[in-house]
Amino acid sequence: MHLLLMVGVSAVILCLVFFFLRIYARQGQEYELPDVVGSNIVSVENDNPLELDVVVMDSIFRPGEEGGIILTQDPKAGTMVKKGRKLYVTMTAYTPEDAVLPELAGLTVRQAVNELTACGLSVGKLKFVEDPYKNNVIDQTCKGKTIYAGQQIERGSVVDLVVGLGDGSGRSIVPFAIGKTREQARRDIVAASLNVGSEHFGGVKNKNTAVVFRQEPDYTGVSKYPYGTEVDLWYVDADATDVERMVKEFQVDSSKIEYEDDPDFINDGRPTPDEIEKRDDWLW
Repeated sequence: MHLLLMVGVSAVILCLVFFFLRIYARQGQEYELPDVVGSNIVSVENDNPLELDVVVMDSIFRPGEEGGIILTQDPKAGTMVKKGRKLYVTMTAYTPEDAVLPELAGLTVRQAVNELTACGLSVGKLKFVEDPYKNNVIDQTCKGKTIYAGQQIERGSVVDLVVGLGDGSGRSIVPFAIGKTREQARRDIVAASLNVGSEHFGGVKNKNTAVVFRQEPDYTGVSKYPYGTEVDLWYVDADATDVERMVKEFQVDSSKIEYEDDPDFINDGRPTPDEIEKRDDWLW
């Protein structure tokens, strides 16, 4: 009798524990996370039916843009979450913060872009001048004035680079920008020692979340464009499904190139024209 009583009591305790754990963990009570990118963080916190714990991971000052606008969110919109979930966001800063300009002289353009991005700065235009060292950063300016390593400037400022041309033979691959945001596309283009040309936003509602749907010159996978070549970009408002479709539909006019016979062809990890045409499972 005592043994049966102990077993019975243990079973009841276990049932109660699992019952309360189910309630505490809200099992089966999951909700679709809304898209808050582009919204003001104050309105998201006030209108918060899921009781999300909004955690600001970083803030970026963007001249001329309203502060408190959410730029990225993690988890992404559409994720199934429980009430009270932490939502990590980055947003536009209300006031500019200072950043210390790193030492850029002697770095390649790609290295300089990485250094500036890590400091919360961005690269504007590349100016190539005669210099024996090809693709080597010589100087940097901000708003037309020369700035120096260690100098404090507003975070989010755009830094223009003066770069050596070498013997003038430098050529680069135009990056594959289709489906990328403005920030991603601009960073990739400049890191390739090219310049961003004209940008077209016809009909775009939110420049921060818009993605590239057309670029000129197109991506070919060939290092055929001289340093400093301008790449024009066209943007559109799009969701993840639209981005995947655009990438799939991207076609390279292979009649214009013979990349297999190009001695300067570089396999830099981006898809070749044949790969783009043959694959149907892109997950960008």
